[in-house]
Amino acid sequence: QVQLVESGGGLVQAGGSLRLSCAASERTFSNYAMGWFRQASGKEREFVAGISSGGGTTYYADSVKGRFTISRDNAKNTVFLQMNSLKPEDTAVYYCAARLGYYSTSYYPHNYNKWGQGTQVTVSS
Repeated sequence: QVQLVESGGGLVQAGGSLRLSCAASERTFSNYAMGWFRQASGKEREFVAGISSGGGTTYYADSVKGRFTISRDNAKNTVFLQMNSLKPEDTAVYYCAARLGYYSTSYYPHNYNKWGQGTQVTVSS
């Protein structure tokens, strides 16, 4: 069964950068799409970025477009989220998610069937 483990969260000042990683435990990683979501305190979980199984197609929420970059290394079973020009409103728990059985990504959390435990990102002003 696929296990996802995120890392790379932390505390950063506004304008700074962080790189999140999500390692999958299974060798079929290249067969399914991945996404990053976030959930701020008191708010619903929201889509941040998604990437197709082969890495050729990416999608971003408007709020992060131009600042965040999603990528994947299928040889290392890992997906990344490079976050630049961070803002206080980016503060949230960030989750990676796998869309097992699908090559294409989705904006909707219910279309993902495996989730990591989350990593906290805090951006101070």
